[in-house]
Amino acid sequence: MDKRILAILCALGATTIYGLNHTIAKVIMPEYLGALGLVQLRVVGATALFWATSLFFPKEKIDHGDFIKIGIAAFFGMCLNMLMFIKGLSLSTPINSSVIVTLTPIMVMILSAFFLKEKITTTKGVGILVGFGGALLLILNGSNFSVNAPNIPLGNSMMFINALCYGTYLVLIKPMTQKYSSLTLMKWMFLGGVFLNLPVTFSEFIEVEWSSLPFKAIWRMAFVVVGTTFLTYLLNVYALKTLSPTTIGAFVYLQPLIGIMFALYTGNDAIDIIKILATILVFSGVYLVTQKNKLA
Repeated sequence: MDKRILAILCALGATTIYGLNHTIAKVIMPEYLGALGLVQLRVVGATALFWATSLFFPKEKIDHGDFIKIGIAAFFGMCLNMLMFIKGLSLSTPINSSVIVTLTPIMVMILSAFFLKEKITTTKGVGILVGFGGALLLILNGSNFSVNAPNIPLGNSMMFINALCYGTYLVLIKPMTQKYSSLTLMKWMFLGGVFLNLPVTFSEFIEVEWSSLPFKAIWRMAFVVVGTTFLTYLLNVYALKTLSPTTIGAFVYLQPLIGIMFALYTGNDAIDIIKILATILVFSGVYLVTQKNKLA
């Protein structure tokens, strides 16, 4: 299969998993596991999976100077990004979450233009601004759906920070994907993520009564660890070998469609006029972004 097509499929697969995760992860909190405890479960579980998988592949030596770069990328991608997303999701709603993450492309475009010297075309600029406007509309207006959403404005704000951190992570990791394999990068960054998150997540993690968890909680936790963390990070890093950070960020625009449909299907959120208008703006932005240099 053509490398570019495979990279696009990897990015699409990661986005689909993320779209489902907004609802699946939300159901876990706080009844079975607190938001911070879930972050620790993600990084510990994913670290174990990446290191176990690496045993079956050739070892790569990391240059000493690159460990600092990996540590900085881990801070944004495996620490701040996860803390802000999971905690924000626990305070807000799945639909809010799935739409707010569409802010990532505008963050990536600005950061890529500044650090990687990527050109911002007029079409892409307008498209991302339109999509950003839809997400901003949602943030400013909030939601009327109050079930298991104790502080929607704060949750939305934290997910805004999550989008900024994830965009920063994509830009930072891009140069290293040309030097090291996806697996090598992930096993070291997630190991760093375990220690970076530990001071703020350990107390909630050890409070969980693991032996008494029902199956509906266990399979959701497994999805978050194996799907949302292990597979998505691996797929996105592989895709970054061929696609630009801006393109990977643009795939996040598909999350509202997947996230909204799944949240409504499972009854974990409700739609209203604000969410409809925000989603229309988001998909209008997607259309404009892909008009020139499509998926490039």
